[in-house]
Amino acid sequence: MSGKQAVYTELQIRINPQIEDIVSDFCFENLPCEGVVLAEETYKDLEMISTTEGTLKVFLTFEPKNLSQLLKDERELLKSRGLTDEELGSWEFVISNKSNEDWSKKWKEKWGITRVSDKIVVVPDWLVYNSKSDEVVIRLEPGCAFGTGTHQTTQLCMKAIEKYMPEGAKVADIGTGSGILAICAKKFGASYVYGCDNDDTVIDVAKENALKNNVECKFELNTADKVSEKFDFVLANILHSVLAEIMGDLKNIMNDKAILVLSGILDEKKSVVIDAVKKFNLEMIEETHQDQWTALIVRKVD
Repeated sequence: MSGKQAVYTELQIRINPQIEDIVSDFCFENLPCEGVVLAEETYKDLEMISTTEGTLKVFLTFEPKNLSQLLKDERELLKSRGLTDEELGSWEFVISNKSNEDWSKKWKEKWGITRVSDKIVVVPDWLVYNSKSDEVVIRLEPGCAFGTGTHQTTQLCMKAIEKYMPEGAKVADIGTGSGILAICAKKFGASYVYGCDNDDTVIDVAKENALKNNVECKFELNTADKVSEKFDFVLANILHSVLAEIMGDLKNIMNDKAILVLSGILDEKKSVVIDAVKKFNLEMIEETHQDQWTALIVRKVD
């Protein structure tokens, strides 16, 4: 083979593993990102040592000139929304060029079949899976937008759909990302599903994922305060501070006695969201947990 060997640019960022999806979402939105992998473990003398940080490996097609400023600005934005330095991690980073021989393979090695519950299974699009007759199988291209099915916050929402969503419900997914929750709701028998996001890059991704799963959902660039319809079941898997900020907007799009699923909440931040739930007179139905994450299921009673 003649000529230079192809290379890719690898960015390594030190973050708190708890916010992997938040930082991954930022990378896909703002960087020439083709995939991410999180390595939570650190080793010393062949033994794993505990750490509050992990290394997020980000595969880039090239290095942005303003990379340092982009990362600094995003970290400051998250701090302004209530996350602490400990919750964020240091965000120290290194960047290097590496051989392109198998970077896409390395990225895909992270992704396997995720069993969310006895009934719900999320399958990367490139894997073969023989489903059982009673399973709800969702096929996705992981990494292309927030919501891959592997994160605890997404799984808490999917379990809430299985447990609480009435068949035939009219459903809204606010901050839809990859569309996984909208697709899940449709597969569980929703009559109509609407998903919106304030990031225009994910809308086409959500539409493609719906096509892959042979379901019909409506996706558009929008925010909760601009939605004009009302729904029987609403999902919002967003940062805790944003949930508190838009709680009134979420209530406004709910029909009487509609159910709202709130996720994306670190355990130590749940009081922020619970206070907003009480402020808008929403009735708490259940508080669920997975690892360090909380989801709240509430109902509109007035």
